[in-house]
Amino acid sequence: MPAHTNRLAHEKSPYLLQHAHNPVDWLPWGEDAFMAARTGDRPILLSIGYSTCHWCHVMERESFEDEQIGAYLNEHFVCIKVDREERPDVDKIYMHAVQAMMGGGGGWPLNVFLTPDLKPFYGGTYFPPAPMRGRPSFRQLLERLVELWKTDRANLLENAEQTARQLAAWTEREPVAGLALSTGMLEHAARALKAEYEPVYGGFGRAPKFPRPALPLFLLRHAWRHQDQETIEKVLFTCDKMANGGIYDQLGGGFARYSVDEKWRVPHFEKMLYDNAQLVHLYLDGFLVSGNKKYALIVHDIFRYILRDMTDPEGGFYSAEDADSEGQEGKFYCWTKREIEELLEPDEAKAIIRIYGVTERGNFADHSHPDPLPDLNVLSRVAEPVDDQELLLTTMAEEKLFQARERRIRPHRDDKILASWNGLMLGAFARAFGILGVENDRSVAEQNLAFIRARLWDAETKTLHHRWRDGERDNAQILSAYAFLLAGVLDLYEATIQPAHLEFAIELAEAMIERFYDETHGGFFQAPASEDLLFRVKPEYDEGEPSPNSLAIQSLLLLAEITGRVDFRERAEKSLKLFADRMQKMPSGAPSMLIALDQFLTPVHRAVIVPGKSNPEFQPLLHAVHSVYQPNKAVMGNAGSVDKFAASLPALNKAVLYFCSGTECQPPTDDSNQVKELLLAAKPV
Repeated sequence: MPAHTNRLAHEKSPYLLQHAHNPVDWLPWGEDAFMAARTGDRPILLSIGYSTCHWCHVMERESFEDEQIGAYLNEHFVCIKVDREERPDVDKIYMHAVQAMMGGGGGWPLNVFLTPDLKPFYGGTYFPPAPMRGRPSFRQLLERLVELWKTDRANLLENAEQTARQLAAWTEREPVAGLALSTGMLEHAARALKAEYEPVYGGFGRAPKFPRPALPLFLLRHAWRHQDQETIEKVLFTCDKMANGGIYDQLGGGFARYSVDEKWRVPHFEKMLYDNAQLVHLYLDGFLVSGNKKYALIVHDIFRYILRDMTDPEGGFYSAEDADSEGQEGKFYCWTKREIEELLEPDEAKAIIRIYGVTERGNFADHSHPDPLPDLNVLSRVAEPVDDQELLLTTMAEEKLFQARERRIRPHRDDKILASWNGLMLGAFARAFGILGVENDRSVAEQNLAFIRARLWDAETKTLHHRWRDGERDNAQILSAYAFLLAGVLDLYEATIQPAHLEFAIELAEAMIERFYDETHGGFFQAPASEDLLFRVKPEYDEGEPSPNSLAIQSLLLLAEITGRVDFRERAEKSLKLFADRMQKMPSGAPSMLIALDQFLTPVHRAVIVPGKSNPEFQPLLHAVHSVYQPNKAVMGNAGSVDKFAASLPALNKAVLYFCSGTECQPPTDDSNQVKELLLAAKPV
């Protein structure tokens, strides 16, 4: 029996359950915790993280599992744990607060000290167990805050009130007068983003390096329009370097969260569903603009990982895998040179050691651990096989290493299923089906949508719940759930032109507008108004995930093209105007919003596919449409809630495609090669 059990033991979040047996008397976010703070006249420690967060594990091991720290916290604070992935609305508010206090930065674990009415008065991220580099220990910090609560509470409360007012005012802004939505804004952003390019190893910015998929996706669109082959090559070079690096799981597929070094060699090993979904779109676009099949192979290697390790039997996608196993970061993924030599035949070991740069000393050590494992190598591809014989040896050796790795103790898997991240991966599978034509990708996407509609969608109330786990769904209403799922469903509609998917997309869009849209100033709030939220945030910047406002706007613009509904486009335009100054001042933080702006400013080509009267088969035409890089297109059928013009296009004996701009269409064609020629001839505008 564990020595301690707190009320987190009754929760479903894997992150909260990880802390259920700490000596800290943690409470979940909710009225019980708030009431305890008010009646006990105690400040709140709000600690926010997620179950695959390496530094969250470190701080738990060092501080929250410490008996003395636990006793001190229980005596002087009400302690609340929040899973940021389940409650991004709460996380966003207090991340803004800590960033304001620290002058930037932020991250997880996020530890914020609040008044009983939830206003922040101090905060930070990781706090060490002993003084470090001029920083106090966590215990010293707690003692100082307790002293201030007793001796200088009036000043502390005043500062908390002022911080809350300033943060609320920061979120309540209006569109900047006179700032027009223009192609000049896109040009300015492209110049700024290209200036961030790192030419030696690819990527944008310095170490630590994040893939930031929306940034190269925007630059590809811009470079394609301006026939800027140099920038296209920079994006493809980045894709190559990432895929060769240790950030990519060379044995099992899938990308880690980020690389700690500039070479993409040593990752922070956690794998997130949302990263891999976004990277599928990047490698699909890389395949379309280059024709190089290696990018398509990477897409299906990611899918191999998702289907093997991250898919529920009912079709939902799990959230993440940890960086740590057996308490050591990277232990599951890394190899010593001796291990490789013992597992493989001599010729196989020689090939692996050369191609993956394996050394006696290794290239990775977990410096956050008091007793790091020695001589570990992250497999990062530094050379290619010299001939077919070495290629065969390498392939056989990789399979042997993978099978040996499968017998190791796996990292923790966060098996909650989020509507938001599932929407991103649903869209990735759907779009891959449209481009690559692999039928199983469509089946996976369809099954995932069926799961979400069965478990997380309430058809009667038009409500999308955010999380499913262990037989239960939550009650949180989160913009990213609606916006990301809407984008994924539209990807599935464009890949299949099934009217049922379009109808569901419209329902989602209308529910999203009703719950989150600001009719006064435009933009979407992250959550509905609630007494437990100090203020409502309109998230506009990309972080690990794309901004939900960006995907909401992109989806409304596409829906407007498909359905002819002016109200969708008007709300998208109003939202873009609200965020125009952010795109102008901080383009590196808003590439997804810039894609939405590009979509808004660019005339759209519509590909309308009409099944035949006697031969309704249209899949070859649909695949042809998706096999050409032409980002300014809308793919649709002529059935269901499409606009009147598309619905009026006549059916012939065989399935045909009408390629239209405005209300003018090319003659219908049933020739897939001609479809590709039409798309290629449609000049970037």
